[in-house]
Amino acid sequence: MNITGRLTRDAEVRTSSQNKQVVSFSVAVNDSYKAKQGERIEQTTFFDCSYWRTPKVAIFLTKGTLVELSGRVSARAWTGNDGEVRAGLNFHTSQIKFYGGGKKAETIEAVKQPKTVKAVPQGIDDDLPF
Repeated sequence: MNITGRLTRDAEVRTSSQNKQVVSFSVAVNDSYKAKQGERIEQTTFFDCSYWRTPKVAIFLTKGTLVELSGRVSARAWTGNDGEVRAGLNFHTSQIKFYGGGKKAETIEAVKQPKTVKAVPQGIDDDLPF
């Protein structure tokens, strides 16, 4: 299964009880459709994601980054501290494609140095044919 969405928070690297590292992050997937009455319905689905292959990817998984994920979905249910029954979706990620838009991209843009352009001193005519 593939999903495409934006990260809702920066990724975190956690260590499991078997001393394996897992990258945890959350993705929001937007969907819209037209109802029978003709009005447009906007719907957002949130996925709690895990990625086990390498923890180094976490530095690129920042809030707002647009990603396409491949993997499988599972559902979970629990009872909250308030006694309410809750449910959520987990996405067990096997591949990640980055499309940009997060804080890392903004940081990279801010660090880039402007290109230097050689100025032609005034009064010097170039010998151009046009």
